[in-house]
Amino acid sequence: MMLLPLFQPFQLGSIQLPNRIVMAPMTRQRSPDGVPGEDVADYYARRAAGGVGLIITEGTTIDDPAGSPAAAIPVFDRSSATGWALVRERAHAAGARIVPQLWHLGIQRQADRSPQPDEPSISPSGLLRPDKMVGAPMTEARILSVIEAFARGARLALELGFDGVELHGAHGYLIDQFFWEGTNARDDAWGADRTRFGAEIVRAVRAATAPHFPIILRWSQWKSGDYEAKIAHTPQALERFLVPLADAGVTAFHCSTRRFWEAEFPQSGSALNLAGWTKAITGVPSITVGSVGLLHADVMEAREQAVDVDIERLQMLSDAIERGDFDLVAIGRALLANPAWPALVREGRIDKLKAYSVEALESLL
Repeated sequence: MMLLPLFQPFQLGSIQLPNRIVMAPMTRQRSPDGVPGEDVADYYARRAAGGVGLIITEGTTIDDPAGSPAAAIPVFDRSSATGWALVRERAHAAGARIVPQLWHLGIQRQADRSPQPDEPSISPSGLLRPDKMVGAPMTEARILSVIEAFARGARLALELGFDGVELHGAHGYLIDQFFWEGTNARDDAWGADRTRFGAEIVRAVRAATAPHFPIILRWSQWKSGDYEAKIAHTPQALERFLVPLADAGVTAFHCSTRRFWEAEFPQSGSALNLAGWTKAITGVPSITVGSVGLLHADVMEAREQAVDVDIERLQMLSDAIERGDFDLVAIGRALLANPAWPALVREGRIDKLKAYSVEALESLL
């Protein structure tokens, strides 16, 4: 009963979720030629049957020549539509809502490892990081073509019966490369307003879908390889960053942090994490994520200790939802080890949870 807020329904745009538990997107690289098969559909269906309210799929690359980073990472376009229709069907049949995550790595894509090695990777300014120039800035025409590719992906998701889309604007990938001053040094309108690229994608997705079709934007302060990076160092800077995106039509912000229990701006005296600040500033629903539900092997020798740690953190989540700090909780690696994580927690069978391990990551069970 103490954790009941985790299992209350929630209205997200046009859809009602049965609970507050979200499956976080996790790259699996199990889709040959970019097309998910029966095994991928079953993988998601197991988490749906285990009680997840909303599934956000692994990152799927949009229909862009420089989009795909590897042949086994799924794409989301007409060539893979049959596979994704099966994934959606199995997830719905098992009781969950599901949205694809639309993704573009930008300059982080390693062209020589991709299905199209002759196509150069793209970025706002050619910067891999603030001190490393590796390419040429995107042209205006190229920027507009990528925006349209995101919109095509969202339109396909609607046609295939998905419940919304998530746009990957975190971790130093293409949308985030426009957000962050360390990788966006443009001297035109796309640099003067670093939220413009993301906001235009949101508007294009909205125009290509429906008025209440959920659009989730995943964003982060940290970047791949740079956990100390920040887009906003103060609540005031965060407001300047978030409000244009909320005004463009974001339905929910998925706020990626490494540890959900850490205060985002401790100097302010507030204990709110990134998802809490995001909701407080915008009034838009938010999803928290970051080491939720993990039982690491190094604390598993004393089972009671591991259970105590887990219950304490789960109680923190439940209390924050009840206060309205944020609305949904995304769980990643713990769901790899425990497909029925929500059901086990709801039934009080926390002692049955398995510790996350590398073996779980490598499996598609």
